[in-house]
Amino acid sequence: MNTKHTIPSDEDLTAFIDGELTAEEAARIEALITEDEGVAERLEFLARANLPFAQAFAPLLSEAPREKLERMLAAIPEQKSAKSASVPPVATRRRFLGALAASLVAGIAIDRAVIGIGIGRGFSAKDENSEWRAVVAEYISLYTPETLTGPVPGREIQAAQLASLDEKLGLSLSPEAVSLPGIDFKRALLLQYDGKPLAQIAYLDPETGPVALCIVMSDAGPNAPDLENRKGMNVVYWSNATHAFMLIGRIPADRVQELAENVRSRLSA
Repeated sequence: MNTKHTIPSDEDLTAFIDGELTAEEAARIEALITEDEGVAERLEFLARANLPFAQAFAPLLSEAPREKLERMLAAIPEQKSAKSASVPPVATRRRFLGALAASLVAGIAIDRAVIGIGIGRGFSAKDENSEWRAVVAEYISLYTPETLTGPVPGREIQAAQLASLDEKLGLSLSPEAVSLPGIDFKRALLLQYDGKPLAQIAYLDPETGPVALCIVMSDAGPNAPDLENRKGMNVVYWSNATHAFMLIGRIPADRVQELAENVRSRLSA
């Protein structure tokens, strides 16, 4: 069978990124990257998806039923092949995909820090702002209401968490500026996307589940709010001269637009 023009799977592409393929397989994918724009874009997306999942899921992981998960993973048979025989038994992206599938069955999320590996190749993004929203949507889609369980932190704790974002992002955030009416503030995290600091402020809506306001530095220039749907979630996104913003959640479009306009007006005040 001629596999020269077979579209590679995400597993093949992540193996290519991690240098796990044979020389022949790597050459085939390199040729496809040159010939097929869709393959090149998907490779870039996977290569740039380097958010520190360990930090985001640390509270949940501390309560995870590790023994049960380990038993489930142990029951998954290892598939050996010529190309994998030389790969040491370490946590690779392929092993992560299997672990993530098992963890979702167990009702928890797995540390995805193992996929935060860069790629030393020059691929140009057609729409950087669209790309970071895609990465964040993939990330937020892993959240469940259980991810954000626990009491609402007091104002002093909220302010301290937000202050940790200000220095990296050049902002001045306050609990009042980022509050969402009827939705509980849960935590603020400093993440990273494509080498840039990325703020994630997570909330829990009692009706629809996790909501997140995310901010990244951007020089793309001001853009008015717009609406899109990613991973079954509604996203309102906008930008000013220095930052790009997005509000994302499984909440109705009209409501997410209202919430986004509310917080946008306070952040620009």
